[in-house]
Amino acid sequence: MSSKRHILTAVAWPYANGPRHIGHVSGFGVPSDVFSRFQRMSGHDVLMVSGTDEHGTPIQVLADQEGVSARELADRYNRIIAEDLVALGLSYDLFTRTTTGNHYAVAQELFTTLYDNGYVFTRTTKGAISPSTGRTLPDRYIEGTCPICGYDGARGDQCDNCGNQLDPIDLLSPRSRINGETPEFVDTEHFMLDLPAFADVLTEWLKGKEGEWRPNVLKFSLNLLDDLQPRAVTRDLNWGVPIPLEGWSENANKRLYVWFDAVIGYLSASIEWARRVGEPDAWKRWWQSPDSESFYFMGKDNIVFHSVIWPSILLGASGGGDRGGDAGPLGELNVPTEVVSSEFLTMEGQKFSSSRRVVIYVRDFLERYSADALRYYIMAAGPENQDTDFTWAEFVRRNNDELVAAWGNLVNRSISMAAKNLGEIPAAGELTDEDRAVLAASEEAFATVGARLERSQFKAGLQEAMRTVAEANKYISDQAPWALKKTDPERMATVLHVALQLVQDANTLLTPFLPAAANKVYAMLGGTGTWTGMPRLETGHDTIGGSEEKVDYPVITGDYADNVARWGSTPIVPGTPLNRPEPLFAKLDPSVVDEELARLAGPTE
Repeated sequence: MSSKRHILTAVAWPYANGPRHIGHVSGFGVPSDVFSRFQRMSGHDVLMVSGTDEHGTPIQVLADQEGVSARELADRYNRIIAEDLVALGLSYDLFTRTTTGNHYAVAQELFTTLYDNGYVFTRTTKGAISPSTGRTLPDRYIEGTCPICGYDGARGDQCDNCGNQLDPIDLLSPRSRINGETPEFVDTEHFMLDLPAFADVLTEWLKGKEGEWRPNVLKFSLNLLDDLQPRAVTRDLNWGVPIPLEGWSENANKRLYVWFDAVIGYLSASIEWARRVGEPDAWKRWWQSPDSESFYFMGKDNIVFHSVIWPSILLGASGGGDRGGDAGPLGELNVPTEVVSSEFLTMEGQKFSSSRRVVIYVRDFLERYSADALRYYIMAAGPENQDTDFTWAEFVRRNNDELVAAWGNLVNRSISMAAKNLGEIPAAGELTDEDRAVLAASEEAFATVGARLERSQFKAGLQEAMRTVAEANKYISDQAPWALKKTDPERMATVLHVALQLVQDANTLLTPFLPAAANKVYAMLGGTGTWTGMPRLETGHDTIGGSEEKVDYPVITGDYADNVARWGSTPIVPGTPLNRPEPLFAKLDPSVVDEELARLAGPTE
């Protein structure tokens, strides 16, 4: 095992304008948790942070539609999203929100440092507003035809078809995604981030990632550097972080742009976590140490913010662009080690759409099926390297064939036979060549699977782990310990010892993917203590949304450092009492497919 590393897992911030669906968590949620759990099991010091992204026009628009304030809407969905992510078993060290006083202070500090270093400047631009409301339209809420490649679904910030950065006024036939109207463009003064000042250092940095990053992420990121333009970091709206400069902070209708303050959340959440644990400077181990590493997890629509814009902010605040400058009060800050982006998950051949009812919210899914079953599907068949379609038929097949018939069956048959016939983990007698071969293969799987997880190749890692499950099932079938009870009880005990060691190994290999089930298997094997920690809701206390009074709000945290689970083959202990197993997963009736498709179609007339 390598020496202890400090690893920051920075998880994309879900936007607090509604509950999250399974497509969202397939990109930012489950992959980041599998990675973090594996790294903790490997003995490393992991800090996994995120929270709800709560500013911006879309939240204001929805709040107006519902007749509530933006703060009330953000409060509601912050709690709903946090509860859902806890239910999914995502092991955040801190999941917070972007409306805290702490976040406001950190975002303003970085803005001020960028301004002092000359990387932020004012410019009069054409801003898009809604003719019917007079409110600013965010770039991402304007669609039209790309002037470069002709793609009709280009957004006001970039074209996903050709990857070029755009401004809303560049679009041909622009229209609002909110209500379809044609936006008006008016003169407005804003602060701009001088992205061209980072072009050289970004190019050198990104080219150094060849062979380390996923090819699609690196290629997309390098293409963005071909035509870098200054980008607005402020917006005309009254819901967000105030601009911390004299003559601007008093303006109730100018705020930091939501994309700018949201990415700063990774840093502000780390600082909040450090204060919560009573070590105010602890965050620096992940952000300032040259030996620390940071991995950012998201869907592909957020690559530009994490591979170009966020590194530029970090470099500018550390004096690392063309203009030089001094590091601010937060010191020199590390740029990402890797940006780990997933592709998109579709559903039964269609893009997820809440308005068209093509959606499965996490909460609704977990009311009917286990969290580990969803986690398994996402990792086994999710959009790791290409867009992938979720189908209920494939979900049922994988649940029944792989979780129930393969892994669940191995656990049940091994522990049941040993518990019924011996009551405890038996000692092994003389091992045969077959015994030694299957045990060696099981132990060797840790290096193979670990290498895959280290590179965020989750699908391949899971396939290898499940291969060891298949080999263990074959070993038990070939050795037939049930037939040895009367004829050779000593050999039966040896076979069951080997089988239980294979279960222990497989459970360890699958722990990052299936943490809830792993805790159950550990208990069946007679384990004591916590095998792998699960997240819980606690309470944060701070000002929210610029208010003067501090209030309570939900945060996700957990105890993960002192768990029993460690990456590697741990010998089972003969004489340990066994607990009679219970089914790990429920077999699903094939009728589930028709029921879920009917639910998706909605009520009939």
